[in-house]
Amino acid sequence: MNNSEKIIDAFPSSNDFDINKIRADFSILTETVKGNPLVYLDNAATSQKPTQVIEVLDQYYREYNSNIHRGVHSLSQKATDVYESARDKVKNFLNANSTKEIIFVRGATEGINLVAQSFGLSNISEGDEVIITEMEHHSNIVPWQMLCETTGATLKFIPINDAGELIMEEYAQLLSDKTKLVAVSHISNALGTINPIKTIIDKAHAVGAKVLIDGAQAVPHTRVDVQKLDCDFYVFSGHKLFGPTGIGVLYGKHALLESMPPYQGGGDMISMVTMEKTAYNALPHKFEAGTPHIAGVIGLGAAIDYVNAIDFDAAANYENELLDYALSKVDQVEGMNLVGTAKEKTSILSFTLDSIHPHDIGTILDDQGVAIRAGHHCAMPIMERFCIPATARASFAFYNTHAEVDALFDAINQCREVFG
Repeated sequence: MNNSEKIIDAFPSSNDFDINKIRADFSILTETVKGNPLVYLDNAATSQKPTQVIEVLDQYYREYNSNIHRGVHSLSQKATDVYESARDKVKNFLNANSTKEIIFVRGATEGINLVAQSFGLSNISEGDEVIITEMEHHSNIVPWQMLCETTGATLKFIPINDAGELIMEEYAQLLSDKTKLVAVSHISNALGTINPIKTIIDKAHAVGAKVLIDGAQAVPHTRVDVQKLDCDFYVFSGHKLFGPTGIGVLYGKHALLESMPPYQGGGDMISMVTMEKTAYNALPHKFEAGTPHIAGVIGLGAAIDYVNAIDFDAAANYENELLDYALSKVDQVEGMNLVGTAKEKTSILSFTLDSIHPHDIGTILDDQGVAIRAGHHCAMPIMERFCIPATARASFAFYNTHAEVDALFDAINQCREVFG
């Protein structure tokens, strides 16, 4: 059984998935790099954008660019309607209970910081404990370190095994009545590991802790139902979901968000201001100070429309077939070692190649038109865990092809030849 067979079995056959039609929506995929066809395999860093999203952004700026909320003129009213309709699309996409639970932020990073500063400072104090994992992105490490330094709370982490899987027995031992919050990635950006977040959430709730899930890597690849998961907070970034940069979402349970103080002060997050006091606006606006990234929100709505219009389950199946195909070729490359071999894994292939530095691998592959990521992937603790400085990472999306996987491995073999 291969590493993603269980995932593949959960989705219908990709025979119904028209890859040529999909690729036609992404004009950048016809570009060339240094005389070679672009092979874009850096999707975990950011995804490409379909024409449907680009056209919606262009339409906003050309036809009804205006600030939103409280404007009485037609452009403002139209912009407000489209902006708020995007919030409803996000609510449905996550299966949240209400649009009041959908907060627009700049990205997953800001969503995590909002929770750390608003919920954290209000509910976590000296003697309390916060639990994260050894595989987190820096965005889900540093805010909790900062919170613990400020409050005197203790930060603990769940270790991972040699396959890049959480050691759940260790997690059970870490939990106690001192645990106030657990923050964990849904899918690791550096390893591709799919974490058992439902189990993590249930165990945390059993000791009275709240749970934040970093879903930046998950939402482009799998359906997310926040009510079924019963998570307290869920964050993701629009630019990984085929939408614009600079926009993201924080989902939070209504009662929690209602009890939390504002993260920032300014316009739109207020209902009344005098020189003596301020009354805050209702949810979700309480957490959305100032003019928002209007185009970003509208573009995110268009991206959600796009993934809803394709067969998202078939797309996920297809991505995992690509990963299977890539995994089948690894053993054919001398000196290629995978970093992250979890049983539950999605479309990320992190590897080292003999003693060649990953930055050199990335440079040689770029000469062949193959775009990958090389470095620590904002996950330095993972590199320390595996005693390596960095990895090369190829990450797949539903617009990639088997031929592009072949191109990746041809370039890897070329890299080995260059370095002898």
